[in-house]
Amino acid sequence: MAVAILLVGGFGTRLMPLTRNTPKPMLTVAGIPVTEHQLLMAKKAGITQIVLATSYLSDVFTPYFGDGSQWGMSIKYAVEKEPLGTGGAIRNAAQLLDTKESVVILNGDVLSSHDLTEQIRQHEAHDADVTLHLTQVDDARAFGCVPTDAQGRVTAFLEKMDDPVTNQINAGCYVFNPRVITSIPWDTVVSVERETFPNLVSSGAKIYGYLENSYWLDIGTPKALLKASTDIVLRSGPGKIMPGATIEPTAQISGGSCVGAGTTVGAGAHIDGSIIEAGAVIGGQAEIINSFVASGAVIDNKAKIASSFVTKGEIFPIPQ
Repeated sequence: MAVAILLVGGFGTRLMPLTRNTPKPMLTVAGIPVTEHQLLMAKKAGITQIVLATSYLSDVFTPYFGDGSQWGMSIKYAVEKEPLGTGGAIRNAAQLLDTKESVVILNGDVLSSHDLTEQIRQHEAHDADVTLHLTQVDDARAFGCVPTDAQGRVTAFLEKMDDPVTNQINAGCYVFNPRVITSIPWDTVVSVERETFPNLVSSGAKIYGYLENSYWLDIGTPKALLKASTDIVLRSGPGKIMPGATIEPTAQISGGSCVGAGTTVGAGAHIDGSIIEAGAVIGGQAEIINSFVASGAVIDNKAKIASSFVTKGEIFPIPQ
């Protein structure tokens, strides 16, 4: 049975000020933290043992997830005193996994609905060193690209270029053979994407790509975070109201908006394409469009909020 490491140590700089007091993976998407979506994906693939590799605001994760028993999982926490890069974080977290099984690496910046069970199966069938989830994009110029041969074996890791040789990109979910993890230097800043993977390919190691064009999104920017939440909500209706929220009957929730637990929404308010976190107060006849309202924020009656972050006492435009 595979085990997993979830990389959730990043600063979330592009999401400031929302990440000033909340790490990016704990921001909510469709009513639950990004990290919880990833845990549910791992559990669906049969994974019950996972380590959260934390650094920035690491103490926020434990009160919410605890030992994982609420999700039928065992969750442990590996805290980096200083950020070690993706490779260093994996090496640090792996000390809490006493296993010879495949190790799945999930990236805290990514939401994906790909078939993780099949990715693990192919990895083990190839006896691969690493198997990466690859996805295809319309324009690969903004990404590094990952060409593969006819058997799916990765032939190179290429930096961004004006004329990409393939539209296949690294989608950020990896399956490792444990022998590769033990080869990563201990307590050293290492990037698996820029150092480990290219070195493995050049040395002839068995690096495979698992190509699947399912739903995939890097949620590292404000617009992407909103898109992820509205995409998920719209699968089941125009809006989502979490338990404990109080919505006046004349209020309108649309465009895939999610209203968090304990939030109150006044009469005649209109919320469209937005994330309202827990415990916010939305005044009567307020209009909130394509915005993120942080936990505990208060929106005045008749306020007009568009494409903005709203925190306690502060409003910031979302970069376009």
